[in-house]
Amino acid sequence: MFRPCIDLHEGKVKQIVGGSLGDSGLRTNFISEKPAAWFAELYKRDGLAGGHVIMLGPGNETEARAALAAFPGGLHIGGGVNAQNARAWLEAGASHVIVTSWVFREGRVDEGRLGELVNAIGKERLVLDLSCRRRDQRYFVVTDRWQKFTELAISPETLRNLARSCAGFLVHAVDVEGLCRGIDRELVGQLGRWTPIPTTYAGGANSLNDLEEVTRLGRGKVDLTIGSALDIFGGTGVRYADVVKFNRRQMEKSGGG
Repeated sequence: MFRPCIDLHEGKVKQIVGGSLGDSGLRTNFISEKPAAWFAELYKRDGLAGGHVIMLGPGNETEARAALAAFPGGLHIGGGVNAQNARAWLEAGASHVIVTSWVFREGRVDEGRLGELVNAIGKERLVLDLSCRRRDQRYFVVTDRWQKFTELAISPETLRNLARSCAGFLVHAVDVEGLCRGIDRELVGQLGRWTPIPTTYAGGANSLNDLEEVTRLGRGKVDLTIGSALDIFGGTGVRYADVVKFNRRQMEKSGGG
């Protein structure tokens, strides 16, 4: 299935090249003149629940709250979420919170912080962001604007263990994010074989064929976010109307529509 996104940077809806998210040299593919709520209303109209709003740095909370209010219960929220503010984001209209850097300390999962989050909101409202980069033939989770490698590799054991504490995973393939050169098929295949819970993959998608490929390789457990290639984000590779139709066909096949 296709899952939509709203990426916020400095209060604007943008599409960025993932690997450039450091303090300097940010590369941007698209900056929208429309507010975040416009995209949320579009997704609500077309029944595209389960997408995510990601706040990339400070200055995005007002837009994020407006998006959640426009599609209550339809979007996940991530970026700066921790045990202290997670419940407030749910009360603002998010169906789930997405957490990454806060549950890692010194390159490892901080079990105390993860437990604190689960106690605060329940595992059924928590999505863990396991966005990763490739190193030495393996994929390692990266934190802090995707610049800092952790010691945690994507593996069957990693996914199995973390699935006990959350309802889903969000995985950006950072090395291909925003480049529109195609998905990382190896990573998608690993997620399809190994994840025990629903997972959304993002990174590199540039065609409807990529959506079909993720559906196949993901074995029904991995959904796809398409960003920079989508026409509503200034792209030319994928029409938004076509991904809406794709989802409707998938729903009909599964008896859900």
